[in-house]
Amino acid sequence: MQFVPKQQKLAADQQQLLNLFDRLDPQQRQTLLSFAAFLASQVGLESAPEVEKTHEPKQIERPQEESVVKAIKRLSESYFMLERELLLDETSSLMMAHMLQGREAKLVIDELEALFARHYQNYLDDR
Repeated sequence: MQFVPKQQKLAADQQQLLNLFDRLDPQQRQTLLSFAAFLASQVGLESAPEVEKTHEPKQIERPQEESVVKAIKRLSESYFMLERELLLDETSSLMMAHMLQGREAKLVIDELEALFARHYQNYLDDR
């Protein structure tokens, strides 16, 4: 991917797009690039680059002692390519089971890891 140096004079809309892109996380950047490629294909730009890329999870080791909240943050960072909205319901249910029903943190974290792994497999299957 070619980045435009910020010191180069850009049109206002190009600079705005670049500034917005810089503030996005990797998953959001990928979505924006995919949408731009789609728009380019709609107007017949045959040389629109292929932007779909399969991302591998970041390997972040699970600490011996970890809270459920920190586990969710770790897993979200590890599986940055997953859409958070798809995980929200199940993640929230597991968090509530821990906080309100007293389920052991270690068991909830095990389930969270399985949940994220399952969603990652779905992500791979959709490619």
